[in-house]
Amino acid sequence: MRVAPKLEAAKPLIDAMLVEDLTAWRKQQHTARRVLARLVDEHGMNELTYSAVRDYVAKRRPQVRAAAGKDAEQAFVPQTHEPGAEAEVDFGDVWVRLDGELTKCALFTLRLSFSGKAVHRVFASQGQEAFIEGHLEAFRVLGGTPTDKIRYDNLKSAVTRVLFGRNRTESDRWVSFRSHYGFDSFYCMPGIEGAHEKGGVEGEVGRFRRNHLVPMPDVASLAELNARLEQIDAAEDRRRIDNRTLTVGHDFVLEQPLLRPLPVEGIDPGLTLTPRVDRYARVMVRMAYYSVPARLIGRRVKVSLRASELVIFDGRSEVARHARSVRKGSQSLLLDHYLEVLARKPGALPGATALAQARAAGTFTSAHDAFWALARRSLGDAGGTRAMVEVLLLHRHLTHGDVIAGLAAAVSIGSTSSDVVAVEARKAAQLRGATPTFGSPGEAVDLVPPVVPGRRDRVASLTERRLVEARNRAGDLPADGRPLPSVAQYDELLTHPPATGTRGT
Repeated sequence: MRVAPKLEAAKPLIDAMLVEDLTAWRKQQHTARRVLARLVDEHGMNELTYSAVRDYVAKRRPQVRAAAGKDAEQAFVPQTHEPGAEAEVDFGDVWVRLDGELTKCALFTLRLSFSGKAVHRVFASQGQEAFIEGHLEAFRVLGGTPTDKIRYDNLKSAVTRVLFGRNRTESDRWVSFRSHYGFDSFYCMPGIEGAHEKGGVEGEVGRFRRNHLVPMPDVASLAELNARLEQIDAAEDRRRIDNRTLTVGHDFVLEQPLLRPLPVEGIDPGLTLTPRVDRYARVMVRMAYYSVPARLIGRRVKVSLRASELVIFDGRSEVARHARSVRKGSQSLLLDHYLEVLARKPGALPGATALAQARAAGTFTSAHDAFWALARRSLGDAGGTRAMVEVLLLHRHLTHGDVIAGLAAAVSIGSTSSDVVAVEARKAAQLRGATPTFGSPGEAVDLVPPVVPGRRDRVASLTERRLVEARNRAGDLPADGRPLPSVAQYDELLTHPPATGTRGT
């Protein structure tokens, strides 16, 4: 090896600078240029070249750090994980073509350290509601929780402040959640230095994304994508990790009974909000609008904001449930919430945003359009629309398919009566063996005679039905032996003209 004589005298000085860097902030440590500048300015070593100093610093710095034990983390020590004791959690970015639009989402992954069994779910964001709901989904699939701890990096969903070392200030909601399920949290060192402390899930996120999310998923909703991921997770039980002789599923069978059982009572994963309902019967949550029944306009309601859905309560009663929107400024409107208003303002229905969304979702079908067109031809625009609203109200008590059957039957005979639709929907329900309810929930009302499977009865009006019932009731009464009433005595008045006379003056 060639020796640089001019550098030999500088080596002790360079080593001293590198030792000084051991206690300095990473961004204020010596570079090779700064080392050369100090040698020239402080020691007058003008004969040194930059290339010689650079090469020596590049070779010597790792040796100095290793001698001080600073780079011990670069040497990895094999670890043994006890079954059911530990798990690791991480988020990873993933792009999804969601309902035709390119959307950045978050891939949640929880991986058991012993078996390698992992649960994956995609959420709209890495918010705390997604963080908690991801845990709930994983615990449901695994059938329990780790008995010791779960490893995390410094996710804002759990940590509000990173303190010295591994000390963290956790959010109150996160502390309440993990206390309910009985596991401890272990926080890795910040930055790249702590990545190896949960290397299993770090590698799992990348492996799963490359193998199962390429090409980019094209789905109508995140619920559809997560249903697909659940099937993939189940199929991966047949996978072997590295050089293991047993599959993930085999090791999980050994590990699952050792997990801590889930608590009997669950916990609401949602974040509670109390927005006010605007004049369009909407609440705004995270820059998106969701409809509620119009009777709540002007009032405050309670919202449980979850990762995948949004549940709205009036007091303790649930009044609406929507899939959570991932786009700012979007509107999620249910036509049912506006029916009482549309009954008074029928002209607003044709251009209603809720109607357009119902058509797009397939809940307002061609059968509805056919009935509506027939009703408007027969009753006029206002009357026909009110008849349509009456039919839409039937969806609150009858299944969607039964109402469609009722609409088809009514249109086939040219009827625009919601009563006819209700009767035919009832018949369709009886053919399925179901008992629909009318009025208050649980109160069945007999509107038609029992339907015989395989026989198609003609459509009967309610008036005809009531007459039949009246005749049947008359047949059940006891015989009346009284003579029929007569008006003969009044006929005598016809043979005696009224008396006439003069009035005195």
